Amino acid sequence: MTIPITAYAHVRLTVTDIDASRAFYDSLFGLPVAFEVPEGADEATREQLGFLYDGVIYQLGNSLLGLRPVADDTFSEDRVGLDHVSFSVDGRQVLDDAAALLDGKGIAHGGVKDIGGGYILEFRDPDNIALELFAAKG
Repeated sequence: MTIPITAYAHVRLTVTDIDASRAFYDSLFGLPVAFEVPEGADEATREQLGFLYDGVIYQLGNSLLGLRPVADDTFSEDRVGLDHVSFSVDGRQVLDDAAALLDGKGIAHGGVKDIGGGYILEFRDPDNIALELFAAKG
């Protein structure tokens, strides 16, 4: 018997500086916020939303992407845990446009690469977390 999973419900990244991370993710992806502690929230609301750790969770299609600001070290894909996060995009042109956007923001990237079944564009967030955009060939 196996467990019949169908998709990811959410991914949450542990970050060091929520302001820097939010500025980065907001400026690149512009995702709507699903959960955050409202400014001026009372203690009961803060307690109810304690799972956010004063971070944010974005809506990404039918799933969620969260930022949890509790880290005090640096990311390495060579440690046990996360290697990278890959986001799907609709076609090679989106990757070319994304590379131009990254260039305009001074964000280093590896250029668009053909990996056989698709194309990828790799870059890193302010905590050095490896991110990738993927466009399937087709």
